[in-house]
Amino acid sequence: MTMTGQDADAIRVLQGSLEDGRSSVRLRAALAVGTAPDPRFVGKLVERCAVEPEFFVRDMLTWALTRHPVSMTLPALLREVRSERAQARSQALHTLSKIGDRRAWPAITRALLADADDEVARSAWRAAVVLVPEGEESGLAAVLATQLGRGERETQLSLSRALVALGEVVLSALRAATTATDRRVRTHALATERLLRDPDAGFEFAIEEAKRVVALGGSGQEGR
Repeated sequence: MTMTGQDADAIRVLQGSLEDGRSSVRLRAALAVGTAPDPRFVGKLVERCAVEPEFFVRDMLTWALTRHPVSMTLPALLREVRSERAQARSQALHTLSKIGDRRAWPAITRALLADADDEVARSAWRAAVVLVPEGEESGLAAVLATQLGRGERETQLSLSRALVALGEVVLSALRAATTATDRRVRTHALATERLLRDPDAGFEFAIEEAKRVVALGGSGQEGR
């Protein structure tokens, strides 16, 4: 299909709208691109994800990318996970988790799972759980367990959710972590194990219960 000058002008206007100073305009532009996918927008969508300051606009950019052919989006996103910009890595990982194509799995490296930026690491954990090939869950659990005790509550909750989503295969790694020298690691491991046994317990309750066990000098393995 030949693109007319009018088509080219419309594309330029829409691409410009993705960079507009008003978040409402950027949101409408992302919605428009997702509603009428066009491969010519993939590069601009990925580029914008790396710098967009508003969460709800980033979410719409991700949605727009999922509306385009994976053959177009996957290569661009795989390049982004190696970006020096933390937001670019985080948003690319988030988008890969939404696309769910397991060909992206090799890009979920140990370095990303332990990224110094909490948002990147959290996005990597979520993407890893979605993309991990059958049979490799135990290996992933072992890597994720190295991050136990990291960060504040929101980060710890993200990790616990990722581990719980893997199911029973995480038990070995969690039980090993309950004997770690670091109290935060022991506490987080115990809380995650509680959530695995009782998903309705709630993270705050599980953490407080784990703190009591650790304060009493236990590992939670007594009586097993």
